[in-house]
Amino acid sequence: MTDIAKLEWRSVRKRFDGGAPVLDGLDLSVAAGRSLVIIGGSGQGKSVTIKVAMGLMQADAGQVLVDGQNINALGGKARRELFSRIGVLFQGAALFDSLSVWENVAFRLINADGVSRKDAKERAIEALGRVRLGAGVADSYPSSLSGGMQKRVGLARAVVTNPEILFFDEPTTGLDPITSAAINELIVDQVRGLGCTAVSITHDLASARTIGDQIAMLHDGKIVWTGSPAELDLTDNPYVRQFVDGRSLGPMTSAV
Repeated sequence: MTDIAKLEWRSVRKRFDGGAPVLDGLDLSVAAGRSLVIIGGSGQGKSVTIKVAMGLMQADAGQVLVDGQNINALGGKARRELFSRIGVLFQGAALFDSLSVWENVAFRLINADGVSRKDAKERAIEALGRVRLGAGVADSYPSSLSGGMQKRVGLARAVVTNPEILFFDEPTTGLDPITSAAINELIVDQVRGLGCTAVSITHDLASARTIGDQIAMLHDGKIVWTGSPAELDLTDNPYVRQFVDGRSLGPMTSAV
């Protein structure tokens, strides 16, 4: 018997305003407890891939399945229940400036799950500890934190509900190499600790190699290669070689 993928894209298509397809029959899957990293050049559809999986965008055709269920066939309570099992670390952390750190972390607990503010704050502080931030930052505001600390707060918010699936949108963008390495390590720790499934998109190959069990390369709306981090440096796939080696010449045309 074949195991059902935790998350799967089947022949997913998406275009905007009659333009060229952004996703053009995308087929991809990730097993439970595994970490998938999607790489590729700018404008190739990486963000759209995870947005349709998070329900933030509707695919024009195809299916996105979680535990074998087509998310677009679900409505009302079933859809809300499904998405309650998902956590997201947005690019730039996407924190609310007007809320304290703990209120950012506990935003969903208070506003969607009906958790009391007292209990929500306790859970937020516990989540902050998991990303190596002390309780002393809980009452601070995002503007007082460094970029790396803001990313940690965003990660704490993503994991505070112990989700089954985590999405990471360019988790190290704008960070220096040392801070990026620390964020990558925290991501690995959280994914392993929760035993959850993770999907990340990134341009950062060092990040991809660290956090991914499986790497998939997206080009022109299709997956053109999948493999392990070790295979990334061994494959002769021309798209991967051009991307990894940073070559201007190859099957991918520079947009510049």
